[in-house]
Amino acid sequence: MSATSASAVAVLRAAPDPRLAAALRALAGTVGALALAALLFGAFLVAAGHDPLAVYALLWKGAFGSAFAWQNTLLRAAPLMLTALCVVLPARAGLIVIGGEGAVLMGGLAAAALGVHLGGLGGMALLPMALAGALAGGVWIGLVGLLRERRGVNEAIGSLLLAYIAAALFKHLVEGPLRDPASLNKPSTPALPDAARLGELAGSGVHAGLVIGVLACVLAHLLIHHTPWGFGLKVAGGNPRAGRMVGLPVGRLAIAACGLGGAAAGLAGMIEVAAVHGAANSALAAGYGYAGILVAFVARQQPLAILPTALLVGGVAASGGLLQRRLGLPDATVNVLQGFLFLSILVAEPLFQAVAQRIRRRRPR
Repeated sequence: MSATSASAVAVLRAAPDPRLAAALRALAGTVGALALAALLFGAFLVAAGHDPLAVYALLWKGAFGSAFAWQNTLLRAAPLMLTALCVVLPARAGLIVIGGEGAVLMGGLAAAALGVHLGGLGGMALLPMALAGALAGGVWIGLVGLLRERRGVNEAIGSLLLAYIAAALFKHLVEGPLRDPASLNKPSTPALPDAARLGELAGSGVHAGLVIGVLACVLAHLLIHHTPWGFGLKVAGGNPRAGRMVGLPVGRLAIAACGLGGAAAGLAGMIEVAAVHGAANSALAAGYGYAGILVAFVARQQPLAILPTALLVGGVAASGGLLQRRLGLPDATVNVLQGFLFLSILVAEPLFQAVAQRIRRRRPR
């Protein structure tokens, strides 16, 4: 091997892996956004007359400081994993879907309406309930993709409007045709039979929906990054015109991505009904569909990154009660932190890219 060839090989070996470099840049951007959100929230607490360090200590304690805290965090993280997929999968097709809350409501309602008639199936009742929830959520968000492709309706506006329609339809059915006469103060569908309830994981107090959420994120990662369909979806989302030129069914890919994302959110609604509430009622509208948007953006639309991000956001949400009891802060204080986090993610990305570009320009060639 000549000296020139040896030098070229050494340079190639020393050069960083582009994928690793991109992952490190994304990680640095996320960490920077988290730090910025912490600073903004700290300034908000100081203005409100509270010690930020004490609040952060209670946030950690309420999220991860004990077995009970972990239980609450995991219970909240399970649906967030699935609702985040309702944002991530359409995003791969270039669509911004923010109406996952509607799919959660429709999925939970479909599962509750079907589950009351399946007590005789035993544990097998959970399978048709899951299929019903996924189908209802998939159809609901699939409509978003269909309206975008056939009528040019903006997917963000369309999904949000459909979420409002879902909330109104949910309220009408729960308080009307599907209402259990025994539910006096809180309108609800009839309670699910015990056989149609989702059990706990080895007596941990955490329902099996957590496993479903983890598996869904892993399967979504494999589908997106290791299948021809996922590659086609990436091409169609990155450059729809080029996708059409090479013969990709761009419209069908977008509709399918919306349907799969909606199915994940509908499954989250089914899990909440079968594992937590035991029926469909107003408690199902807990905002998981909207919190899933935050999880997806912090995870940078990567299914595997959803797992730790859902734990973080779920832990923050689980800490609200502790802040209220110990410091007298409103329970909604954690929503302020989530808002700062979302704002930081939106601001930090272009800011970080601008700084990195300036550093590259000043680097000697």
